[in-house]
Amino acid sequence: MTLEDRRDVETDVYQPAEDSYLLAEAVVDRLEAESDDVLLEVGTGSGYVAGRLAEELPARVIASDVNPHAVRQAREEGLETVRADLVSPFADDVFDAVVFNPPYLPTDPENEWDDWMERALSGGEDGRAVIDPFLAAVGRVLAPDGAVYLLVSSLTGVDDVVEEAGEHGFSAVAVADESFPFETLSVLELFR
Repeated sequence: MTLEDRRDVETDVYQPAEDSYLLAEAVVDRLEAESDDVLLEVGTGSGYVAGRLAEELPARVIASDVNPHAVRQAREEGLETVRADLVSPFADDVFDAVVFNPPYLPTDPENEWDDWMERALSGGEDGRAVIDPFLAAVGRVLAPDGAVYLLVSSLTGVDDVVEEAGEHGFSAVAVADESFPFETLSVLELFR
């Protein structure tokens, strides 16, 4: 990796933090994957969550991100990667589980800037600018008995996310929570 590449990773790729650790742990604990299962992590960032899944579960794991710097970093970590905007390039009914730590921080439009790290963090005014389109699209790529693991913040409105998921045919249960001074993070398991 060149010095310029390293700078790109440091400034343009979301690195693992408390939300990443919570999501990875919850999925590893909950998911009973088989060797022929195929899992997708949307918005992989550094590849930490996909890497944990690949290490600890017997399934095939695919990591995707819209950010080319994130795709490069995840690939360098040895992950199978695809540059993708949410689930758009993937075939119907193929994933036994889809995992997503979306940009969820509510952001005043006047305080946004246009760079890769902002895209990794900003969920728009209500925190759901990426979550809602994801919920509308993920059912198409999910296998009939598949599950979605979605990290959400109390800043985003967990009940609003659950309601939106319900509008797309999903039931939801919180499978992990962790409280911090300014928010509570929850991992929702969505199923049909």
